[in-house]
Amino acid sequence: MRMRLRILAVLLFAGMVATAAAAADMAKTLHVAFPIAENGFDPQAVYDNYSFDVCRAIFEPLYAYDYFARPVRLVPNTAESLPVVTDGGRTYTIKVKRGIFFAADAAFKGKPRELTAEDYVYTIKRIIDPKIHSYWLYLLEKNLVGLDDVLARARAAGTLDYDAPIEGLRAIDRYTLQIRFNHPDYAFAWWLATGQFGAVAREVVDMYKDGSNRVMENPVGTGPYVLKQWIRGQRIVLEANPTFREFPYPAPGPDGEPGDAAIAKGLIGKQLPIAGTVDIRIVEEAQPRLLSFNSGALDYFEVPATLAENVLVGANLKPEFAKRNLVLHRQVSPSISFFYFNLENPLVGGYAPEKLALRRAVSMGYDRNARIRQFLNGQAIPATQPVPPPLYGYDPKYVPKYGYDPVAARALLDRFGYKDRDGDGYRELPDGKPLTLVVGSTPDAASRVSDELWKRSMDAIGVRVTFLKNKWPELNKMSEAGQLMLWGFGWISSIPDGRDYYSYFYSRNIGTSNDARMRLPEMDALFEQALALPDGPPRTALFDRMNNLIFDYAPWILTDYPYTNVVTQPWLKGYKLNPYTTHQWWFYDVAAH
Repeated sequence: MRMRLRILAVLLFAGMVATAAAAADMAKTLHVAFPIAENGFDPQAVYDNYSFDVCRAIFEPLYAYDYFARPVRLVPNTAESLPVVTDGGRTYTIKVKRGIFFAADAAFKGKPRELTAEDYVYTIKRIIDPKIHSYWLYLLEKNLVGLDDVLARARAAGTLDYDAPIEGLRAIDRYTLQIRFNHPDYAFAWWLATGQFGAVAREVVDMYKDGSNRVMENPVGTGPYVLKQWIRGQRIVLEANPTFREFPYPAPGPDGEPGDAAIAKGLIGKQLPIAGTVDIRIVEEAQPRLLSFNSGALDYFEVPATLAENVLVGANLKPEFAKRNLVLHRQVSPSISFFYFNLENPLVGGYAPEKLALRRAVSMGYDRNARIRQFLNGQAIPATQPVPPPLYGYDPKYVPKYGYDPVAARALLDRFGYKDRDGDGYRELPDGKPLTLVVGSTPDAASRVSDELWKRSMDAIGVRVTFLKNKWPELNKMSEAGQLMLWGFGWISSIPDGRDYYSYFYSRNIGTSNDARMRLPEMDALFEQALALPDGPPRTALFDRMNNLIFDYAPWILTDYPYTNVVTQPWLKGYKLNPYTTHQWWFYDVAAH
């Protein structure tokens, strides 16, 4: 009987492989450009949106967002149904679909390997492993039942014992996962749709892991694509996964948008992925990306704000683009742009009154309005708080304590002894030592414009500024190590709940997402209180108190909430812009052109 069942399972698997292989058209290639280099393809270890784009095509979380519904809503992905949440938001019970397989790999000795609940237990344990140094540990720490002792032992040993049981994380049976928290976590279901919870197989990690238990170079998942070729920092080629299950292109529902029927026309019911290959090139300069798009070498173009005036007139395509039947997809991004101060840096860091005054003055002196007008070509709105407006938790009534005000900035610097003692036009520290801000900056045209704005803004308040030039991945490594004084970038949310924007000030996240390296017990306590609350007025009141602390201690210069503008070629079909998982290549079709 066991032999008959084994033969049946192999036959079913072979049939599924044939179906999936037939779905993708290997003659169709989707051409994509990334503006920054990837950092690898381990879903529990990566941290930038572009690496996550690749990971989402290879690895699958339990849930996804309905492709058409707006506002977004969760739908099962590798789960059978939405989670059963009991015990007042403390217990999640999830059934995993049967018959989903990891892509064929030597790690499985050439045999089909089914996805099980235990794979998700292992995946979540990887977030806990201190050796991997995952950004997402804070989602579980101090709340997952039974984690504290296991995590303490792991930190003492430098790595996690994956066989050590965690009471709040277990596979009840082969297809049932249960996650239990000490306190209610009302936003956790959203996280189960994000790339960092994409299932990873233990056999793959055991075979390919590096010294940090990461598998950045050998991604093996259950998703629609597999990694075919990778030239680091230059090119990534994905190919349709021949073991991908049956997954038809969906029909728009009543909770979609008016243009959805046109997007889905001719595609409903087609097996995914449609395009057999995704060819990704790393093109850091924006102008060459636009030229490639105009020549037809790219199927879509994410319009950087610095080139918006080349493509857009306000919120519309310029006439010469519109008459080519290009399509503009536009939305307020669920993201914030900012500059952070390293609060451990001896010049700008610390919590003494004169250090707070310096950071506040620099923040008031930075002309964020000019940034939106000149650097972003009007493709943003001013930021007032860490949570951007599309997300739950944004408070439209919150009024920032200060904004752009160079007069007040100069007065504040004078008051705390930052004065020009040698007559060269630039201020010194209160003790007479030099005062020079060093801002991290990438070697591209957009950053050069940003650098010029920084210099103009700081010259206006008498503060000398210079720039540390390096590529983005290197600056990010320096940032995580606390080696930068001041740097600017953005955070974009992969869930519609804004609570986690305050995790960037949480002391436990120093070395990962807390780039400002802020250590403030009051902020930590407020954030922990917010974790246990659903969206609503009580939680928003906590957010506002944290907003006040951010303006008081000035770890960030909040600049703007940008727009996302994506222009697609007329031959790209099935494209729907999602606020939280921007690009889902397996839904796209490339028509002949």
